[in-house]
Amino acid sequence: MPKISSDTLWDIAAAEVRSRESRTDEEDAEEDAHFPTQRTVFFMGSKAGGKTTILLRFLDRDEAAKPTLALEYTFGRRARGHNTPKDIAHLWELGGGISLSDLVQIPITADNVMLDSSLSVVLVLDVSKPNALWETMERLLDSCFSLLHETDSFQQDRELISPFPVPLLIDFDLEKRKVICKTLRFIAHFYGASLIVRLTSKSEATMSKSRSFVNQLAFGTERPKSVSTDPSKPLAIPAGFDSLNQIGPPVTSEVDIGTLHAKNPLDLWKKVFERVFPPENTNERKELKDPAKDPQYSEPLIDSIRAQKDQELEQYKREQAKSWKSLALDP
Repeated sequence: MPKISSDTLWDIAAAEVRSRESRTDEEDAEEDAHFPTQRTVFFMGSKAGGKTTILLRFLDRDEAAKPTLALEYTFGRRARGHNTPKDIAHLWELGGGISLSDLVQIPITADNVMLDSSLSVVLVLDVSKPNALWETMERLLDSCFSLLHETDSFQQDRELISPFPVPLLIDFDLEKRKVICKTLRFIAHFYGASLIVRLTSKSEATMSKSRSFVNQLAFGTERPKSVSTDPSKPLAIPAGFDSLNQIGPPVTSEVDIGTLHAKNPLDLWKKVFERVFPPENTNERKELKDPAKDPQYSEPLIDSIRAQKDQELEQYKREQAKSWKSLALDP
């Protein structure tokens, strides 16, 4: 007769823990190689800032970028070797700039934050519109911060910076230089983010660097190590490779920094930046177009039914208005 084990569930669990603790790093790596990884990369930022272009390049899809409607999802897969399951990257893209920032709660969940730091964020900003840059960055990052827990991952300058709770890549398409470049370096270092500043989206070299950074976030490939801090050239600075000493003070000839009352380094840089580029007084929500009227999403049958329902709704509203008016006139 086969021997019946008298071990309890706790005995088995304890034995499994001891077995795992005794394994070497090589054994762990060999076991992990047989299981696919799943990571989430969330793209957000300025409207028409280049998010879709970066995403398509990462996926090797040769097609024209189209405006993103609200929140869109796709995925990418990558094999680590022969006879191994493919790793999966869940890719989310938020459209509408800051007008749809409430939607960040869909890709940012407790599961992908707590699961081996599987969530990464790519913030893409359009610095051809510097007057809207700081508000866009601040609103979107604040929306993310409200869903994430603080961490303390950076040692260098840690008393003066506030590292983002998950890996963050900041990607800019640059048309203006010194003030913007230096400010972006500070912002990236403050949040513990990697930084890419592209002079043009048509540059093969800088798009290749963007793709390398996204590959590292999506599939855990080796982090790019080349550093470029020359403001006359495309910037590429991996997280942790910069410092406040190397960045220096804010660049400004229009204001005496000593006269500014700032609560912290980030607030100081914001005040200087906004002296050079005053924030726009616009309501981006008003600019958001009705997707139902966008030609690229045209569906003749559905559109005709929608038009009929719109007419019925308008008729109902007119009838209700008459009804309420008659009630108001009754003695």
